[in-house]
Amino acid sequence: MQKIAIVGVGGMGTVHFNNYAQINEAEVKAVVGPSEDDRQKAANWGVKIYPTVEELLVAEEVDIVDICTPTFLHVEHALKALNAGKNIIIEKPVALHEEDAERIFALASEMDAQVFVGQVLHFTREVEILKEAVRSEKYGKVLDAYFTRLTAAPNWVQGGWMFDKEKSGLLPFDLHIHDLDLIISLFGRPESYSFNAAGRKESEFKEHYRFNYNFGDLNVGAEAAWFNANYPFTACWRVYFEQGLLVKEEGLIFYPPEGDPVEFDIESEPKIETGINLPPTAMFYHELSHFIDCAEKGVTTDRMTKKELITTVEILEEIAGLQ
Repeated sequence: MQKIAIVGVGGMGTVHFNNYAQINEAEVKAVVGPSEDDRQKAANWGVKIYPTVEELLVAEEVDIVDICTPTFLHVEHALKALNAGKNIIIEKPVALHEEDAERIFALASEMDAQVFVGQVLHFTREVEILKEAVRSEKYGKVLDAYFTRLTAAPNWVQGGWMFDKEKSGLLPFDLHIHDLDLIISLFGRPESYSFNAAGRKESEFKEHYRFNYNFGDLNVGAEAAWFNANYPFTACWRVYFEQGLLVKEEGLIFYPPEGDPVEFDIESEPKIETGINLPPTAMFYHELSHFIDCAEKGVTTDRMTKKELITTVEILEEIAGLQ
């Protein structure tokens, strides 16, 4: 049984709490949140609440500190938890700067602690199928790939911190990070990359990006947007192999050179309410269950590597203009 403290009880903290409630090996002992809304939520959940991480770490015996605070607080909270000898689960991104990501992993190594980063796409059936197809070359080599992640600007974020480049990294770190993390896990570090961005003159941030990542003979494209439009969240990709096309839209379909398309079953249970603007899904349950299992066994995750996570931060730091 892993005893857990959740730091930050906003959107992602709520997602994680709802999923821990369904995981037998996990028990949320307490949460951290400074506001009256946070205290009310903790009361509804039936857990203790502390105003700071420091106070929680002194008062509670926990195994894992799960960090769901705004991005700019990740490093501070991660280092405090690691210095206390705790394993950490940290929502993406692990940090906004490569140097800070390195600091977190270095301290974890020194303290013999685990760092689990919430790059949740690795825990979806479609990504598991895609990874297996790329690695086994069952459809031949990859010739081209394109990833798209589009949505309305996140004006729902409380406090407006998401639109402060120094606090969030803006669109690259909030949205494109999911696809770049996946691209790096599939193909490694790109030999080179380029991007362009567009946005309204009056906007304080770029609203639409196009990216190109070069892996020698392979070029991988991507697109991400925070539209100034009431556009529904849309995420899809297509990967062109020597022997057909694998496409993720509403479902996952492989189109061979001849014959009928093959549709994969990508449904996964249990579907758990998120409490935010995402429909019920199983991906957070499988992610957190995996992290809890790794912590119980004292092993690192095999779904992503430290090198991949730090490479993603390094590239996004340059794209976001944070260097």
